[in-house]
Amino acid sequence: MKNFTREDLLFSLCGLNCGLCPMHLDGYCPGCGGGEGNQSCKIAKCSLRHGSPAYCSQCREFACELYADIDKTDSFITHQNRRKDLEKQREMGVEAYQAEQKEKIQLLQWLLKNCNDGRKKTFFCVAVNLLDMETVKQTVEQARNDAVFETLSVKEKAILITERFRRAAEEQGILLKLRRK
Repeated sequence: MKNFTREDLLFSLCGLNCGLCPMHLDGYCPGCGGGEGNQSCKIAKCSLRHGSPAYCSQCREFACELYADIDKTDSFITHQNRRKDLEKQREMGVEAYQAEQKEKIQLLQWLLKNCNDGRKKTFFCVAVNLLDMETVKQTVEQARNDAVFETLSVKEKAILITERFRRAAEEQGILLKLRRK
């Protein structure tokens, strides 16, 4: 969108974790405010009208009516935690939140390199996005430290780690699926 640029291309204005999105990882989307490929949206237009805060959570009107039903459906990335993640980022501070997101991105990259059987990219993106940092880190570390894990085929690794994420998500009441309209 014309005149809409941002510095943080890993966490969007509206709270999407672009750095954990398959479209961003594959280079199809530059992230919110990243230039060509970035689609205009009502939240970006609203931001321009309200002094261009870096994140909606920095707007004096957050959470406005635009957030009433914002997390109901997903696109390429889960939208389930947008408001919650903006509130978390505001509470933690921008730098601490960015550091956590960068760590999640590194863990996701490890999963995609070592455990993706060609069918788990979206699942891993959703799992890393929705599960808390400690759960993601613990699940990956268990796999890395499991001597048997290294002897498994990629398909077997994918099955094993997917099941571990599903169990952890179930314990937390989280469904690791994209919700379509």
